[in-house]
Amino acid sequence: MSYLIPMLQSISVWAIPVLLVMIPLAGLVRRVPVYEVFVEGAKEGFQVGVRIIPFLVAIMVAIGMFRASGAMEFLGRHLQYALQVIGMPVDVLPLALMRPLSGSGSLGILRDIVQNAGPDSLIGRTAAVMYGSTETTFYVLAVYFGSVGIRRSRHAVAAGLLADLAGILSAVWIVRLFMKG
Repeated sequence: MSYLIPMLQSISVWAIPVLLVMIPLAGLVRRVPVYEVFVEGAKEGFQVGVRIIPFLVAIMVAIGMFRASGAMEFLGRHLQYALQVIGMPVDVLPLALMRPLSGSGSLGILRDIVQNAGPDSLIGRTAAVMYGSTETTFYVLAVYFGSVGIRRSRHAVAAGLLADLAGILSAVWIVRLFMKG
């Protein structure tokens, strides 16, 4: 187990630089106009961003109302025992609930958790791994399914939320495993 952490650190140091070099090289080898394709993608991304602003504002207002009403604290108090059973700190519950809804909202919660608990605490690490292990399920379904005209998502919501639950539980378990060693 002691060899695993240095290996992961080496991979993390080199992963992004390797990707930043390999992706454009792969495009050049395939004779793709890399810069032009990048600029076109950036234009499309900006247009999508402008189209979803009303939805983001609505989600942020709803989340703000939920937190300001005291419902988050109420929920945390009533789920405290169940969270202790699975080993999940109560402080990361707002992140677990927010992450499927909003990337920026969950990032704000992550920032607050790290500022209050510290980045190297069990709570801070659990929150960080949870953030990276889950997805903004409803946002992804709304934007991507909407952009290609899919009206009925069938089992995509359930599958996405199940994947989020797996990410949350895995984050709790993995952080506890690594914090012991």
